[in-house]
This record gives sequence, structure tokens and C-alpha cells, in this order.
Amino acid sequence: MPSTNAALLSLGQKHTTHGLGRVIDDAIIENASGSYMTFDDGRTMLDFTCGIGVTSLGHCHPQISQAAADQCMSVVHGQCSIAFHTPYVRLIEELLPMMPDPSLDSFFFWNSGSEAIEAALKIARITTGRQNIVCMQSGYHGRTFGAMAVTRSKTIYSAGVHPIMPGVFQTPYPYFHPLGLPKETSPAELSEFCLKQLGLVLTSQTAPADTAAIIIEPILGEGGYVSTPVEFLQGLRRICDAFGIMLIIDEVQSGFSRSGDYFAIEQSGVRPDILVIAKGLANGFPLSGVISRKELTDKLPPGSMGGTYAGNAISCAAAVEVAKIMKGGDILPNVRARSKQALDALNALAADPEVGKYILDVRGRGLMIGLEFKAPAGPAEIKSGLVSQAPSDIPAGLAARVMKRCVKKGLLILTTSAFEVLRLIPPLNITEEDMKKGCDIIAESIREAVKESAN
Repeated sequence: MPSTNAALLSLGQKHTTHGLGRVIDDAIIENASGSYMTFDDGRTMLDFTCGIGVTSLGHCHPQISQAAADQCMSVVHGQCSIAFHTPYVRLIEELLPMMPDPSLDSFFFWNSGSEAIEAALKIARITTGRQNIVCMQSGYHGRTFGAMAVTRSKTIYSAGVHPIMPGVFQTPYPYFHPLGLPKETSPAELSEFCLKQLGLVLTSQTAPADTAAIIIEPILGEGGYVSTPVEFLQGLRRICDAFGIMLIIDEVQSGFSRSGDYFAIEQSGVRPDILVIAKGLANGFPLSGVISRKELTDKLPPGSMGGTYAGNAISCAAAVEVAKIMKGGDILPNVRARSKQALDALNALAADPEVGKYILDVRGRGLMIGLEFKAPAGPAEIKSGLVSQAPSDIPAGLAARVMKRCVKKGLLILTTSAFEVLRLIPPLNITEEDMKKGCDIIAESIREAVKESAN
């Protein structure tokens, strides 16, 4: 069925920048509710994207939307450099008990994840008096200038705009695939290898006395949905403590119950110096945050932080309700139960002889799950000896093929990383029935895609 807003759709296609890609380009979203989105061509689709981890409590959650609507009738915009508004302070009150470490007691709210990363880098540089930043291979932190400089998941985000922000150094992340190591390599072995590489970075590229911060996602987002080993995070903490380096933990995507805990860093027991949050914080309303220790942020000159829309009253009001719902007791148990359900279904696929030979890895924490397909090795990889020749029946682009089939069958889903990874980001309150429906569509799409490639 064609779009009912064909003229409007054509206008959007013609006049929206070509730099913005879309999964669906032949219809317009008409409305959304819970785990589903409805388009103007009549399609109603199960949403395993959540606006890339944003609408974590489902689309148009009535309690959250009502709080935002009510706030619209009192204060819409109370600029943060003029005075406090009530939702801003109420949000701090709600978030304090959720923090992964009690030392995190100083808040600054901004609009987007990228902006929050920019603020975190600025705080680290000012408070340490140092300039250099160490980031992770495969990490993603945003598309603005500083955030783009510490993003190393794909070249598309910085291609054509070099030189980017100087003073940034990359170190390997403990993910077996980019390191050319066997999948069976243990988390402890991966961590030991990567901590040694970080040591080399600090002795050959950026001296500790010149290094302001190390930035890492406790679960890689755009880089492939890979959980950081506890041993690596603990090693980073030791190094940062030894040299007075700030540890920036980016929980833009993994935070707010997405991992099965309020924050993914909790499982490691590691204390962030700076915690960056966004996405699920306000369930679709633009809001991000940078949280640190007051002893650090007291070093910031008044006026050095700010922004016209930073900590918008409507977004903060929505986030207050998000925090209340997260703490209500129903969300985390559902995340853990639905996580097991999805991982069981995907692991069953990986164990199936018919399709398992195409699957390299099933992984995830909470409802941040990655399914990585095998890919044919390129000539350079084979020549280097990092990989052996892949079986000739492994097709290229399998993740994208599966994604397209899922979309045709009514499931919105995305790929991610420089590798062949399908990512599952369903709502945290998704039902058992809808999770089964989504996993069934994925299984059916994989079977069809591999069968097509074999013919």
C-alpha cells in the first residue's frame, strides 16, 4: 500500500540532506505506541530499535508523556544559566540513588549524547590540566567534533573532515574479532593483552602526565554490542588511579536498565570519574547528562559549562518519570527474563547445523544483544595471516540481508559495526509474546537469507 502522504514524503526525500540515511524511505511514521510503530502506508511494525535505544519504556508511555504535557503548561524553557527550574532539581533527586557509585554527586544536563561527551572531555582537560585523551578501537561516542575524534567504530563518521581534534590516541579494545584472536579467547586473556597494549600507548605515544582521560563504553554500542570484560575495566581503574587520569564511562546507550542493571558499569565495581548518560534517560525527549564528583567540578569556572537548551524543563520532567518507573521494581526483572528468552532463541539458531555455520557469535547483556555473522575474508586479511580463507558459501553482507527481510516481515531492526552484526534493542518492558514474535521473524529471515545465498 502506497504512502497516504505521497507529496509530503516526496518533499522530505528531495529536501533532506543526503547525509542522513533511513531504514524505511517509502513511508512516514504516523504514530507509535508501546513496542509498535505505525506508518502511513498501513504497516504496523514491531520495533526492535527503540530509536536506537532511546524509547526504552516504549513509545508514548502514558505516564511519561503526561508528565511532559503537564510541564508544557507551566515552564517550557527555563534556561540553565538563568535559574533552576523544578524538574532539573527533581531529576537530580531521583538520579542520586541510582548512581553506580555514591561519589558521583555533581550533575550537568545537556541535550544529546555527543554534547555530553564534549562536556566530559572538557571537564577532564580542565580538572587535570592535561590535554590528551585515550579512546578505544571500535568505540563510538558521537558525530560532533570532539566526540567524532574519540569515535573509532567506522570511518564514515569522520571521513572527509580531517584533521579532527588533536591529542587523541587509540588503544585496542578487548574484542576478539578486531584483534584477530580466536572467539574462545577468555575475557581475562583479552584483558591482559589489551592492558599491555594500553601500557605501550602510555609509554610510546602519550605520557601519563599528558593524559587527561581514558574513555570507554562498558558495552560497545555502534562497535558491535560487546561487553567489556570486568578484568579490563578494573585494570583501567588501576592505571587511572596510579597516574591521576580521569576514567570516563560512556553509558549513553547501555545505561538506564538496558544492561539488566541501572548501569552496565555496576557489575565491575569500577568507579567512574565521569559518567555520561543520554538516550533512555528521557524516553524520547532530548536530554543527556554528565555526572562527576563535586570536588572535580568545583574546579570549573562558572560559565564554562552551559547551553541554550541544556536541561530543558520538559525533557527533565519526562526523565523524572522515567527514573521513577525504573525504580518501581518491574523493569529490571523483565529485562533479565526477556534477555534470557532472546539469547536462548538466538543460541538455538547458532546450534542449528543449517544456519549455525553462518553465525560467528551470539552475545549480549540485558536487552542489548548482538548477533554476529561470519563474513568472507578479504584478500588483505588472508595474506596477513590474521584469518584463514572463509568457506566459499559464506556470503557478503549477510547482516544487511537479514535486516531487510526482517523489515519486510514487520520487524524494525538495525545492523551495527564494521562487522556483520545484527543488533536487538527492544523496549525494556517488551512482553514475552512480542519478544517471541521478533525472534521468530529473525530466525525466519536468517533461514531465508542463507538459503538464498546457497542457490
